[in-house]
Amino acid sequence: MTYPSFHPPVRTLMGPGPSDINPRVLAAMSRPIIGHLDPAFVGMMDQMKVLLQYAFQTENELTLPVSAPGSAGMETCFANLVEPGDEVVVCINGVFGMRMKENVLRCGGTPIVVEEEWGQPVDPQKLENTLAAHPDARLVAFVHAETSTGVCSDVKTLSQVAHARNCLVIVDTVTGLGGSEVRVDDWGVDAIYSGTQKCLSCTPGLSPVSFSPRAVERIRNRKHPVQSWFLDLNLVMGYWGSGNAKRAYHHTAPINALYALHESLVLLREEGLEEAWARHRHHHEALKAGLEAMGLNLLVDEPHRLPQLNAVKVPEGVDEAAVRAQLLERYGLEIGAGLGPLAGKIWRIGLMGFGCNQRNVLLCLHALEAVLTEMNAPIERGHAMRAAQRVYGEASHMGEA
Repeated sequence: MTYPSFHPPVRTLMGPGPSDINPRVLAAMSRPIIGHLDPAFVGMMDQMKVLLQYAFQTENELTLPVSAPGSAGMETCFANLVEPGDEVVVCINGVFGMRMKENVLRCGGTPIVVEEEWGQPVDPQKLENTLAAHPDARLVAFVHAETSTGVCSDVKTLSQVAHARNCLVIVDTVTGLGGSEVRVDDWGVDAIYSGTQKCLSCTPGLSPVSFSPRAVERIRNRKHPVQSWFLDLNLVMGYWGSGNAKRAYHHTAPINALYALHESLVLLREEGLEEAWARHRHHHEALKAGLEAMGLNLLVDEPHRLPQLNAVKVPEGVDEAAVRAQLLERYGLEIGAGLGPLAGKIWRIGLMGFGCNQRNVLLCLHALEAVLTEMNAPIERGHAMRAAQRVYGEASHMGEA
């Protein structure tokens, strides 16, 4: 039996990730492969570290892409910083805080949970109270940009609370990096991980991470070996060295995927980090205006909303899965479903990286209104596109892109 080559359908990806990839990034992946210890490749690695330091806004020497998805970036942070018996405060306000807790358990640590309602940011006072009650805690972990709800927590304040109790801080910014403000050094973050498939608009399969000097010191002075050989940073550091230092073979890097990440970071540098944050906010405002004109509501209170991940409440009596199926079948448009207690109650509409643009916003509003109208959903008809266009018109009048 023979099989044809696979040719995927063309989609517009407006879910929680992956996001649409810039053609320049796709083209970079097709460039000739070279060895992962080739001097030219090592030179690109050095450039990539500098570009990642820019994206994270850090001078941390230990800043690199883990050769695996964002979940492996998470495990890299926990496996290297959590030792058996450590007490770790984990703030949970969605799916990915729950995964942090699971990592603590698998590393032999004791998780101490700070619970928040899904859709709410982590409360610094709750963290303060928990740390006061657990003076032996060594680490605090929380999600900056919670992909399951679209809520953003105050990393700087939470980090200050943790450091006042002599705890290191682990932060998940898988959905945040490149789309929302991230300032690792200014905020005092000790370990942070992200993913390439969200606001960086790169192929899935890599996880940028960064570790502060305090975190590196703790890793180097562990009492127990890191439980994962592949993710042991004491070994990985030998490959992701600096300058002309001799690189020690650790694993065969995903060479062409790293070409893609390098190109996506070049694009971010060309646009400018703050300009990228502003672009995500701008198109979010247009999408929000259209959704609200349609009579739809967002889950998260405005001060804590992520512009790149919009959690939209499903109208009463609407089959949310049927709506998503119609959007995909008729418009080639993918949006995401809710998870956990929000399953069936929200849609997750992504505006990430290359896909964060006016065309996608207007397509989403047009398609969503058309499908909901045919289903006799309780929405306001004929206003969404005009509301979004007003936002774009006002920005154009003010000279914004």
